[in-house]
Amino acid sequence: MLSVLPKGNNPVTTEVLRATCRDLGIQLHDYDEEDYRRLLAVYHELAEDIMAMEDYLPQVDLERFPREKVHHPSPKENSHNAWAVRCSIKDQQVPRGDQLLSGKTVAIKDMIAIKDIPMTYGTDSFTDYVPDIDATVVSRVLEAGGEIVGKSTCENLCHDGLSHSAASGIVENPYAIGFNAGGSSSGSAVLVALREVDFAIGADQGGSIRIPSANCGIVGLKPTFGLVPYTGCGSGEPTHDHVGPMTNSVADNAKVLQAIAGPDGLDDRCTYLPTLPKYADNLLEMPNMAKNLHGWKIGIISEALTSPVLDPRVKATFLHATSQLTTLGATLEHISIPLHAKAPLIWTGISRPGGHLNRHPGAFGRRTHALLGLDAVLGEPFTQDAWDKMYVASHTVHLNGAYALRRFPHLYAKSANLSRALRDAYDGALKTYDVLLTPTLPFLARRHPREGAGPLESVERQLGLTGNTCPFNATGHPALALPVGMLEAEEGKEGVKLPTSMQIVGPWWGEEKVYRVAYAWELTNDWKSM
Repeated sequence: MLSVLPKGNNPVTTEVLRATCRDLGIQLHDYDEEDYRRLLAVYHELAEDIMAMEDYLPQVDLERFPREKVHHPSPKENSHNAWAVRCSIKDQQVPRGDQLLSGKTVAIKDMIAIKDIPMTYGTDSFTDYVPDIDATVVSRVLEAGGEIVGKSTCENLCHDGLSHSAASGIVENPYAIGFNAGGSSSGSAVLVALREVDFAIGADQGGSIRIPSANCGIVGLKPTFGLVPYTGCGSGEPTHDHVGPMTNSVADNAKVLQAIAGPDGLDDRCTYLPTLPKYADNLLEMPNMAKNLHGWKIGIISEALTSPVLDPRVKATFLHATSQLTTLGATLEHISIPLHAKAPLIWTGISRPGGHLNRHPGAFGRRTHALLGLDAVLGEPFTQDAWDKMYVASHTVHLNGAYALRRFPHLYAKSANLSRALRDAYDGALKTYDVLLTPTLPFLARRHPREGAGPLESVERQLGLTGNTCPFNATGHPALALPVGMLEAEEGKEGVKLPTSMQIVGPWWGEEKVYRVAYAWELTNDWKSM
C-alpha cells in the first residue's frame, strides 16, 4: 500500500465491512470501524489493479503446432463415446529422427488444457470454456513428434471411478458394450484398447489412470508425485494430482514417460532430480537381461488380499500372475503393512475437504500457473442448475468437504500427517523389497448402473473399488496397472470375458524398477490367455 486514503468512488462501505466481519464470526470495536473500512477499501483498489493487469500465459507456437480439423465426432466415428472432440495437432517442422514419439497418435484427457480446443471436463455444469494455454504434457508430446488427434471423454468433473457420469453419455467398455470402462480417464483407456490411438494421457487423483486401465486391459502408470508437471491440468486435490501415460505395452509406456517427465519451472510440486532417467532407452537396451529377475525381492501386500469385496477369482488370477515372476528368478514374499487397510480413510480425509476447498474458494499456497478461466467457472457459487448437472460423487465431495470444515476442522491436517505415516510404512517395506504388488482392482468391470439410479445405488456399485489405488495418491509412490488375465463377467451374458490387472508399486522415483518387473512379466506371458 502507498496510501490509506481510498478513492471517492470506492464501493467498500461500513456495511460491506460488517458483512465481511459476519463471515469471519467477529465484531469490530466501534472506535476502530472507520479505520478498518478505509484499509479494506484501499485493499479493494489494489485487487482491482491486479485484476486489470494482463495475465501471464505460457506461450504456444501456433505456427509450429496449428490446431486443425477441430470438430465434434459423429456417432459413426465415436462408437464407444470415448471421444470428446477430434482434431489434428502436429509439428510442422521437418521431423527429426531422434523424436521419441514421431508418428504416434495420442488422445488427451478432456481436463487437460489445449489452447483453442474446447474443454468440457466431462460436465455440462458449465459450458463454453476454451483454454488459452497448452498444458506442459501437451507441449512435450508435440515437441517429441506425437500427433494429438483429439481429446478423450472423462467422467463428470473427474469425480467418478465408473464410466457413466459424463455429460456426453456413457463410455462403453471395449470388451463388452453395456459394461463399465472405469474412470475417470475412461475415454483415454478405451481409445488405447481399441487402438484408435497409439497412446493417451490420463490423470489420476485416486486411481483414475489405473482403474480404467485395469478394466480395459491396458498399461497405465501413475508416476511418482511431481515427476510429470501438472501445469495446465484440472486439479482435483493438489497433493493427489498426477498425470501419466496409458498404453498397450510397457515399452510404449516408458517411451511416453521419457518424453513428458521432468520439471517445467511452473509446477511447484515438481522435484529436480540430479539426472532424469531415460526410461525407455534403459529398458530396451538390455534385451538379454529383460526376462531375468534373479536377485529381485518382491513383496505382496497381504492386506490387499483381505478386502470383503475382493472377487476370489481376481485374487486367484493375481496370485497366479505373481507366481510367474518366480520363474524369472525373483523371490516373492507376502508382507504385512497394517496401515494399508486404513489408507482409503486417510486418502478420503484429504480428498474431501481438500477437493472442496480447491474449488471453493480455489487453490492457494501454490507457486504455479493457474487456469484462470477454469477456476472462474468452477469456483463460482453453485447455482441449482449447475449442482443438478454434477454427478453424485461431486455432490459428495462438496457436502462432505463443507461438513468436515465445520465439524472436523482439523481432519485435513490430521489426514495429511497420517499420509506421511503411510508413506513411511511403504518406504520401510521398499527398503527390503524392490517393488510391492497388489491386485489393481478387487472385482471386474460391472454393468453400468441403471438409468435414474439414486445416489446410494450409484455409490454402492463402486464400494471398495479404490482400496489399492488411492493409497498411492496419498503417498505419491509410482504405481502401474498391468493386465494379467481375463475372467468371465460377474453380470450379464454368459461367455463375456473382461480383463483383470496387477498393480506394481515402486519407491519414489523408482519407475525404472516398476517398468523392469512389468516388462519381464509382459514378455513372458500372454495375459489374454490366462
